[in-house]
Amino acid sequence: MRRGNPLIYSADDWCQQVMRSRIEPMKKVAKTLLGHHELILNYFRAKKQFSSGVIEGLNNKAKLTMRKAYGFRTFPVIELALYHALGKLPEPNVAHRFY
Repeated sequence: MRRGNPLIYSADDWCQQVMRSRIEPMKKVAKTLLGHHELILNYFRAKKQFSSGVIEGLNNKAKLTMRKAYGFRTFPVIELALYHALGKLPEPNVAHRFY
């Protein structure tokens, strides 16, 4: 009798059965699962305690800032815009106030 998580064994068994089949797209899925086997298991080992939501939010904010910075000619200006958006740096004083 096997010990451990039955989900792991059923996924492994499924991959083995698919690899013996003639269905190429399913073989591709099985190869992908086998290639990322340890990373997938890490999710279950952590018992869903960690979420990538914070990182996804930062990525979204960075993409939005770069979209707003479209037309800036140099990378240092875009870099400065990202520092301000992601690091919540204070805005510089401007010569004119817009009401």
